[in-house]
Amino acid sequence: MADRPFKRVGVATLFLILAGTVAAGAPARAESPSDTLAYNMKVLGTSPKDFNALIGAGRAALALGDAQAAAGFFGRAEEVWPASALPQAGMGAALAQDGDGRGALQYFARAVQRGATPSMIGADRGLAYDLTGQHNLAQADYRAALSGSDRDEARRRLALSLAITGNKAEAISTLGPLVARGDAGGARCRALVLALSGDSAGARQVIDAAMPGSSSRMAYFFSRLPSLRSDQKAAAVNLGIFPAEGTQVASAGSVSSYSAPTAPQVAEDRIGSIAQWLSTANAPPAAAPQSGPTQIASVSIPRPGFQSARPAAAVVDTKHRYWVQLASGQNAAALPGQFNRIKSRAPDMMEGLKPYVAQEPNKVRLLVGPFANSSDASDFADGLESARVNAFSWTSDPGQLIRKLPTE
Repeated sequence: MADRPFKRVGVATLFLILAGTVAAGAPARAESPSDTLAYNMKVLGTSPKDFNALIGAGRAALALGDAQAAAGFFGRAEEVWPASALPQAGMGAALAQDGDGRGALQYFARAVQRGATPSMIGADRGLAYDLTGQHNLAQADYRAALSGSDRDEARRRLALSLAITGNKAEAISTLGPLVARGDAGGARCRALVLALSGDSAGARQVIDAAMPGSSSRMAYFFSRLPSLRSDQKAAAVNLGIFPAEGTQVASAGSVSSYSAPTAPQVAEDRIGSIAQWLSTANAPPAAAPQSGPTQIASVSIPRPGFQSARPAAAVVDTKHRYWVQLASGQNAAALPGQFNRIKSRAPDMMEGLKPYVAQEPNKVRLLVGPFANSSDASDFADGLESARVNAFSWTSDPGQLIRKLPTE
């Protein structure tokens, strides 16, 4: 039977208020992720193949929570310098932030082949390991990254991972240096550590210390955390991806299906995520939903307006399937047009291929395949890069519903 689908928890309003409350007494950062993105975009406007600007823009997009845009920047950076580890590491970080731990680990493996060290990639690869339930490897990576440039984020993620595996005392101790200097992210992680350990009352007290009376919005989330699988806990506290309730419909033999959330549920979930709460205190508030696509560099990212494309046939299997993801977003109705545009850019490679869609509670993925193995999928994705198509391999879970997408 397939796992229940996941959704993003809609609690951003509280998180942003809490972040503002803590930030009032914190020193201002010299440059926000939005400032960094704007600067690098300006550079790319005159030098579109500036490698450092592409990497900088990708990292800034990740900090702003836009993994799809980040993947576009990293893909372009790889075209400029294929031998560098940085684009592969960036793609791994983008997939991990998107919740695809298995796919992320493939990119991190390539980054290592190109010279990446655990101190460079540990904070992000550790998250990928946590998302796949490999918590010992995750914690080793986080510890290695404590000496790198992402040391603070590695410390926060290490504390969460330790709490997931039942090491509450060590998790609290790990956060000590951050809490001592007033790091807002460290304080919020402390609340999650307590919740993961079953102390939801203590977690609520931490929140109320920042903003009295505000913990009621988090009570349900905190109460459910201890009952999740360890990989689900990692997705929940790091990314705000939480198992949806009441969505499993039926199973027959080895075939499972689930019903999509109703429109009000999707709209409520889209308000925000745990990731916004865990982000730095000075991060800019989330932009208001838009009805059309937002253009960042050369990557078009569909925004709220989750619609059904009413696809036809479906592929459901009891084993992992290997695909190439061409795009993702929240508007399934836009996918046929996106597929046709991509096909026009690489007609020889796309000849005879049909598009598929994996529809999840909070987004849809535009796919081609399936391929015989992950290597074939990766090779095909690499080939599309020559046509300036940002694509990467993606592995579906056993029992996951993949539908053929009509393009007529």
